[in-house]
Amino acid sequence: MEIRAIKASQTWTIRHEVMWPDKPFEFVQLAEDDSGLHFGVFIGEKLVSIVSCFIDGDEMQFRKLATLEEYQGKGIASELLRFILKLAKEKELKKVWCNARTNKKSFYEKFGMSDTHKIFTKSGKNFTIMEILL
Repeated sequence: MEIRAIKASQTWTIRHEVMWPDKPFEFVQLAEDDSGLHFGVFIGEKLVSIVSCFIDGDEMQFRKLATLEEYQGKGIASELLRFILKLAKEKELKKVWCNARTNKKSFYEKFGMSDTHKIFTKSGKNFTIMEILL
């Protein structure tokens, strides 16, 4: 397993397949993708998990953390999240946050992230904002 920087366009297939398979492919392409940092987990040469990070001032939002279904439950997304939290500390950022699907909240809590209880719905999915202060 290896984590590497990737291009935004390399994230789109996994974003679509894992997160929004019922939406058009363009739905997972973010307007701000060109300004983000994108990372992928490779097993051999196969890209199996992705995340996109957007730094604004002294904080970073990560978006679209997703792992191919057949690779879920193996600690891959956990490694990727540890990687970006370490990156945020190296960049001396003060806060890392994400819009988490409410059914995935406990995953983020394992990494010290707290629920802000700022809840919203997007395209029929419920989200809550999770954050960690560094």
